[in-house]
Amino acid sequence: MPRLSPQGLQDRSQKLSLDLTDLRLFIAVAERGSITRGADEVHLALASASARVRALEATLGVALLERGRRGVRPTAAGEALLHHARRVLADVAALRGELDAHARGLKGRVRLVSNTVALAEFLPAVLAGWLAAHPAIDLDVEERPSDDIVRDVMAGRADIGIAADSVDLGALERFPFAVDRLVLVVPRRHRLARKRRIGFVEAAAEPFVGLAGDSALQRHLAGHAARAGRPLALRVAVQGFDAVCRMVEAGIGVAVVPAAAAARCRRSMAIVPVALADRWSERRLMIGMRRLDGLAPPARALVAHLRANADSASFRGAAKQRARNP
Repeated sequence: MPRLSPQGLQDRSQKLSLDLTDLRLFIAVAERGSITRGADEVHLALASASARVRALEATLGVALLERGRRGVRPTAAGEALLHHARRVLADVAALRGELDAHARGLKGRVRLVSNTVALAEFLPAVLAGWLAAHPAIDLDVEERPSDDIVRDVMAGRADIGIAADSVDLGALERFPFAVDRLVLVVPRRHRLARKRRIGFVEAAAEPFVGLAGDSALQRHLAGHAARAGRPLALRVAVQGFDAVCRMVEAGIGVAVVPAAAAARCRRSMAIVPVALADRWSERRLMIGMRRLDGLAPPARALVAHLRANADSASFRGAAKQRARNP
């Protein structure tokens, strides 16, 4: 039988529709050095295995095995086939695994939009564990003001939103996630540091430190200041609540941050949190979607994880506080 070079075999095989069973058999025969043992490994009768190998050689027009009294070994063309057969079967296995992951809903991409506070203070720890447990699911996370979150989810631009209930959540199906309490932070020796509670309007007269970029929280505060007729005097805008609190500690100005961020930063910075008397300073963060049963399996899995990690205790506390201060 004429011998072909590996390149010749590859050129000819492009015209072929090779049987995966034949490829598995040939790999087993080549690795075991025996058609008998190769047939056993792929659960074929010896006669059937021998016929398949001969048919494969006839189809390719080249000898694939050198036969001897002690067994068989691949020819140069056989080595080329062996290399490509292993690669083909590896690709097929990867394809099956990926399709199986899709079928079980364990692979995909979820689009999540969140307001500033949830994204900075609540979501990182919650999402880290979930992403580690679902390596085949990708997550797109974007910051948005709560009213934009509602529009993005309803329009299908996002699968899930974390928004404050201070805006109209419309027809979104929703579940509680956490309570966002905003506080004023001031330097330890500031004149307002002695106050237990303050109205935002009174604090708005102070120079402010804010968040850089198109921060949803900054837009929220600017809106309340404008409605009160006291636009914020923003001295500097920085990235992240830790940087904001560091600027406050340095006496650059005062700032409004989540109570959780203030409590964390207070442990290492000379700042004092002061409660805000304004009703809007306490907001409930909600998990929202158009319809839970309309979400793809990866998104439903994320909603279940968010609900399992919701701060239900803070919701009960907020409800009692609102009942006392309607």
